[in-house]
Amino acid sequence: MTGTVLVTGGAGYIGSHACVALIDAGYDVVVLDNLSNSSAVALERCGSICGTVPEFVQGDIRDRQCLDAVFSRHTVRAVLHFAGLKAVGESVAMPLEYYDCNVSGSLVLLEAMAKAGVKNLVFSSSATVYGDPATVPIREDFNLAPTSPYGRTKRMVEDILADWQVANPDWSICRLRYFNPVGAHPGGTIGEDPQGHPNNLMPFIAQVAVGQRDKLFVFGDDYATSDGTGVRDYIHVMDLVEGHVSALDYVCRQTGLHTINLGTGNGVSVLEMISAFERASGKAVPYEIVARRPGDIATCWADPTLAQTLLQWRASRDLAQMCQDTWRWQASNPRGYAS
Repeated sequence: MTGTVLVTGGAGYIGSHACVALIDAGYDVVVLDNLSNSSAVALERCGSICGTVPEFVQGDIRDRQCLDAVFSRHTVRAVLHFAGLKAVGESVAMPLEYYDCNVSGSLVLLEAMAKAGVKNLVFSSSATVYGDPATVPIREDFNLAPTSPYGRTKRMVEDILADWQVANPDWSICRLRYFNPVGAHPGGTIGEDPQGHPNNLMPFIAQVAVGQRDKLFVFGDDYATSDGTGVRDYIHVMDLVEGHVSALDYVCRQTGLHTINLGTGNGVSVLEMISAFERASGKAVPYEIVARRPGDIATCWADPTLAQTLLQWRASRDLAQMCQDTWRWQASNPRGYAS
């Protein structure tokens, strides 16, 4: 398939890597991003990687006039919807902002898509919708019980999409529940650049290793895991966005509602990740054990079988490559895109 794809949040961490994968796959890309936690520099660097800079519109998905203008100027075949707030801990402190951006923004986007006659959507959901699972690995048919406002916003949007697709059976919607994206493009020119204090483990580790922070805080060492620290399914961002391209191709061929995990099927603890990063970087990563964060759970990793079956996709990059690519990005860009 070819055509124009609108990527909401396309200047962010996952969105910018998705732009590279989409352009490499032959798509034309239009990015809508309000730059609240992203950088237009990432899109310029996409151009240096691919030879084509995605068209960029600075705007918010809650701005209906902006969306209508984008759809009127471009013949959009499908939307990849990444835009939203995404930190579990922050969502506990700022729930209204999360419901407004993530839920209201998605409603406005759906309304604009419907008006424009665009019926193919890939939604960036999250494994947080599962909450604290009774068992692992996690299948798509598990109960949903998110433990944070962030997770609940993702579940709400998933429910909205399910209801919308029932009412509009000619739509094709894929809800991608992905686990913990890490890593960077192997060239080291684009990567994760959180604004302010990192909310995710890998960028925090990388900033400690490069000397931007004194030490890492490990939130809890009393979980029921092998070393007491939380266990997650870390997936290389390039594997993740290749999964999005596969999902995009799938929804443009197959109407209906599709719900698919994107993960590796392997769990890695916080302490295991620290050790792997130290090996990849050759740098020490000092850390301090502190209290658990609200909303965190002990273990979470995917059963990726359905993605392999429906999308013919599987993650191929291992933990060492995740750490090596993250370190290459961080070492080359010690202050992110402001370096």
